[in-house]
Amino acid sequence: MQPFTKLTAAAAPIDLPNIDTDRIIPARFLRKPKEAPGYASFLFHDVRFNADGSEKPEFVLNQAPYRGAKILVTAENFGCGSSREMAVWVLDAYGVRSVIAPSLGDIFHQNCFKNGLLPVILPGEVVAGLRRQLHQRPGAAITVDLESQTVTAHDGALHRFEIDPFRKEILLSGRDEIALTLDFDARVRDFEARHAREMPWVAP
Repeated sequence: MQPFTKLTAAAAPIDLPNIDTDRIIPARFLRKPKEAPGYASFLFHDVRFNADGSEKPEFVLNQAPYRGAKILVTAENFGCGSSREMAVWVLDAYGVRSVIAPSLGDIFHQNCFKNGLLPVILPGEVVAGLRRQLHQRPGAAITVDLESQTVTAHDGALHRFEIDPFRKEILLSGRDEIALTLDFDARVRDFEARHAREMPWVAP
């Protein structure tokens, strides 16, 4: 997966709380492989598009200043509901690299780390202030720095966030748990060879 170190990018405010994973990617798209052409179009599909496929102009990501946002600043409990990893896949396909929120659905939060997307938890009043700035200055950029564990708002205010050290290392290095395990491949092979030599009676 792609490493995450520091990102300065346009951010989009999403004010509605309790946005569940079915709204992020409707269930009928779950069988689609993430390599499928147009996978990014499934993001927020039913609130982003009309039945005829045309865009709903009132939806934030359809508005020019926010269209290419790589950071979402959301309300409480974003990503709640069913445990579908595809909710993170579709955000990644669209180009979103970080979600800033007062709280996130537990499984969604875990799935972010497994797919190179940085979830940032900040106090509710801080996140609400970030969203207000983004409404006042559409297209404004925010900086998310994983190494220093800080978010820099458009007005220059610095906000520190906490993150588990192991998950931080995973994102910085761009390696998921499988990749980390494969780092021990040579040591595992050495152990198996030594085990077979020293205890041949248990070797198959």
